[in-house]
Amino acid sequence: MQTPADRQDRHEYPAHWEADVVLRDGGTARIRPITVDDADRLVSFYEQVSDESKYYRFFAPYPRLSAKDVHRFTHHDFVDRVGLAATIGGEFIATVRYDRVGAGGMPASAPADEAEVAFLVQDAHQGRGVASTLLEHIAAVARERGIRRFTAEVLPANTKMIKVFTDAGYTQKRSFEDGVVRLEFDLEPTDRSLAVQRAREQRAESHSVRRLLAPGSVAVVGVGRSPGGVGRSVLGNIRDAGYTGPLHAVNKAFPADLKDVDGVPAYRSVRDIEGPVDLAVVAVPAEHVPAVVTECGEHGVQGLVVLSAGYAESGPEGRERQRALVRHARAYGMRLIGPNAFGVINTAPDVRLNASLAPEMPRPGRIGLFAQSGAIGIALLSRLHRRGGGVTGVTGVSTFVSSGNRADVSGNDVIQYWYDDPETDVVLMYLESIGNPRKFTRLARRTAAAKPLVVVQGAGAAPQGHAVRATRLPHATVSALLRQAGVIRVDTITELVDAGLLLARQPLPAGPRVAILGNSESLGILTYDRCLAEGLRPAPPLDLTTGATADDFHRALARALADGTSDAVVVTAIPAIGEGSPGDMELAEALSSAAALVPGKPVLVVHVELGGLAEALSAATSTAPSAVSVSGSGTPGALGTPGAPVAPGAGDRAQGSVQPAPFERGAPPATDAATLPATRAPETRAPETQAPETQAPETQAPETQAPETQAPETWSPATHTPRLIPAYPAAERAVRALAEAVKYGQWRREAADPGKVPEYEDIDEKGTAELIEGFLERGEGLTIGEAETCELLGKYGIQVRRALPAPTPDAAVEAARTLGYPVALKATAPHLRHRADLGGVRLDLADEEQLRRSYAELTELIGAPQELRPVVQAMAPRGVDTVVRAVIDPAAGAVLSFGLAGAASQLLGDMAHRLIPVTDREATSLVRAIRTAPLLFGWRGSTPVDTPALEELMLRVSRLVDDHPEVVAVTLEPAVVAQHGVSVLGATVRLAPPPARDDLGPRTMPAY
Repeated sequence: MQTPADRQDRHEYPAHWEADVVLRDGGTARIRPITVDDADRLVSFYEQVSDESKYYRFFAPYPRLSAKDVHRFTHHDFVDRVGLAATIGGEFIATVRYDRVGAGGMPASAPADEAEVAFLVQDAHQGRGVASTLLEHIAAVARERGIRRFTAEVLPANTKMIKVFTDAGYTQKRSFEDGVVRLEFDLEPTDRSLAVQRAREQRAESHSVRRLLAPGSVAVVGVGRSPGGVGRSVLGNIRDAGYTGPLHAVNKAFPADLKDVDGVPAYRSVRDIEGPVDLAVVAVPAEHVPAVVTECGEHGVQGLVVLSAGYAESGPEGRERQRALVRHARAYGMRLIGPNAFGVINTAPDVRLNASLAPEMPRPGRIGLFAQSGAIGIALLSRLHRRGGGVTGVTGVSTFVSSGNRADVSGNDVIQYWYDDPETDVVLMYLESIGNPRKFTRLARRTAAAKPLVVVQGAGAAPQGHAVRATRLPHATVSALLRQAGVIRVDTITELVDAGLLLARQPLPAGPRVAILGNSESLGILTYDRCLAEGLRPAPPLDLTTGATADDFHRALARALADGTSDAVVVTAIPAIGEGSPGDMELAEALSSAAALVPGKPVLVVHVELGGLAEALSAATSTAPSAVSVSGSGTPGALGTPGAPVAPGAGDRAQGSVQPAPFERGAPPATDAATLPATRAPETRAPETQAPETQAPETQAPETQAPETQAPETWSPATHTPRLIPAYPAAERAVRALAEAVKYGQWRREAADPGKVPEYEDIDEKGTAELIEGFLERGEGLTIGEAETCELLGKYGIQVRRALPAPTPDAAVEAARTLGYPVALKATAPHLRHRADLGGVRLDLADEEQLRRSYAELTELIGAPQELRPVVQAMAPRGVDTVVRAVIDPAAGAVLSFGLAGAASQLLGDMAHRLIPVTDREATSLVRAIRTAPLLFGWRGSTPVDTPALEELMLRVSRLVDDHPEVVAVTLEPAVVAQHGVSVLGATVRLAPPPARDDLGPRTMPAY
């Protein structure tokens, strides 16, 4: 008789268990099932494990594996016995296996649902999170094979392995018998296990990006022997930026006696470099890249930036070449930016890396910048650093990544890095596509709760070379879901920079109230109108007249900031001519010093044809008398002098020297606030301006500002410490940026208390699951019938009004008697459903005579009963017709949508969307998010309807789809919301086997 351990493979090789993973230190490994072909690898692996680790694994000295051991550990049936290995470069670094057991711990088969699990990790790779990652994957495999519980026996001294189990977050039992710690834990994911898994994912992916952005040493592969070319240019950019680590130039065509290129040590191969290389920048033709990757992998390089083109952007052949590149790099544990990348930049003073095609190093700052397109990356860097004629460019860049084809490292990875990067306060992203919308939304929500995330998202087809998951959701729906996650969604790169600079320099507004002041009545009115158009609440503009002095501006701004009825101030300025007219620097100092009095409120400037004001605001200095020379002409005095004090508030990094604005060759030198040590304004504010219940935490200041009556009537640059104020050349740009900041601030306040998913006692979750299982036995995907739909929805407390078929007039009369008058007669043919405008609906039929007459009219005017499929339904209370939909999208996940039925949603697309599960607060906001929402709240004297009942209906639909992923689509149309209650008159439900959810499984990298 054969035991389970004697049987050979009973299942095909489970290729879907293979996965690439990111480890704790940022390196990568591949996890795959162990097969009979791995005998030699297993023996080699075991030989490299220390005696102590072997003892911990087998509870006794076990110097080598016997032939029987090797056979046992390499022969699996992939059901009752499974072994997984973590590999790097094709060699094992760790193994894990489970054996299904029954009563008494003896080998067993299903239905036994318990298994023993054991690990062994090579000593050189312990501490990298390999065992934790393997545990996630072996647990997922076990759940797939019907195993619900793991047991493990561990020696008390093996504290590392005990910690792997106890830290995993599963429900556990622990006991101690016969000198062994016995652990039992259920494999069903818990909130804690998911939280642990995602925290580990964030740390690992963040570290993997940090290794690329802050390498200890860099090699540029493909450096030309003569000036010019991509490799030589990048080498020069790294050297000129002042990179702080060792730099190497590599080209296999270098003469053997060549020692250096432009002062950089030269080598013919990465293998020839003495010492470690953390990052390799690859700039060789695509056909030579594989050999370079092999050299780098064998030398222990940690990451690659591949500038080379000729990959997926060039067609099918290039796409396959790109897949091979990713597999090749991952086999050596390396992460990859590109191919077809523009490069990476890190302005940190201890790194100063410009491994990109940007000819000059951007100024240091607090903005993280990501662009999939190199051309857009250049444009963003230029706009962030432009001088004059637009938004001022004082706020610089912390890090910049241009991912090219993003074959490996994507925007999701970089968000993980920026989430806890102390050098980045604002994240700007240009995304041509989103490869994993579900994960991006999850990461964006967490990041946006800590720092602003501003995104421009391409609306067209994904570019060649981008691996994108198919989604059935319209672009507008995806954008709405991003906004729900806290993403500041803008349409152009101009708006991206405008919003980014405001958020990087100014606090979040506590609300939508805006004060407007300036020396131009018409510009103030224009700003006022734009505020109304953007949904803000502006006060009437204060006109200081064209004769306003710098002192007038200072006093007006100080009063506006101290006024508790405003949350932000927009200052408008036009050129003024006259003896007392302020110069650019004088006006900038006046505004900056006034803004410093109440640092908790944002201030923006709209300037028209005032070329020097933007620069002056950027360079407005602190209290040192030598900082500027203020003159009536507004000519900068010592602005270009190194060591001049700098305006506080920008929070930019300090840099040792002053540079011309990059990307503007020939521009005159200008002092950059990011180049000098910054000092902060006194954190004082007027008591009446504080809004503790809504103010974002980082914008709140101590309550020490004097009341408004104590605001000084005059000012002096020597008595105040100003802060940076963003300046915009047009009112619409300033107001749009402010409106985005207001909405983001509101989201931050709401995100602090997102609400809860309510529990309803009348929900029958178990009965619903049984119903669904029975329905799905008929087929893999089906739209269930009307009676079945009513039964299924009823188990979640969603009552659908019965509609009885009426194939004949007599059947219609009998249906009306059953339901009770008054009734409605409806045609339900697909082309007439929900189309009252086509005459297929008759309402308020009070008796048999009216019903028969309406039936005759309907069939005479539109068609025969067999074509119309008429039904009779009891009348619902009058109200507003709405539509509630839920759908599971394979890319974005489960989405709940709401709108008014009819033209508003079908023609105008006036629908609002939320990710499922929806909380009570999200349901409330969903009802109010559509443009036609006033119809629900008493518009033009109509009776307000029962929106709490509508919100409850949506919450029940959300619960149904979240609890039962087999429910892939639900439509309630119309759902009539009356003054009291809501009536569902039509419903459809589609069932299918639940789509795979990789966000609930073990951590993996995108497959290639």
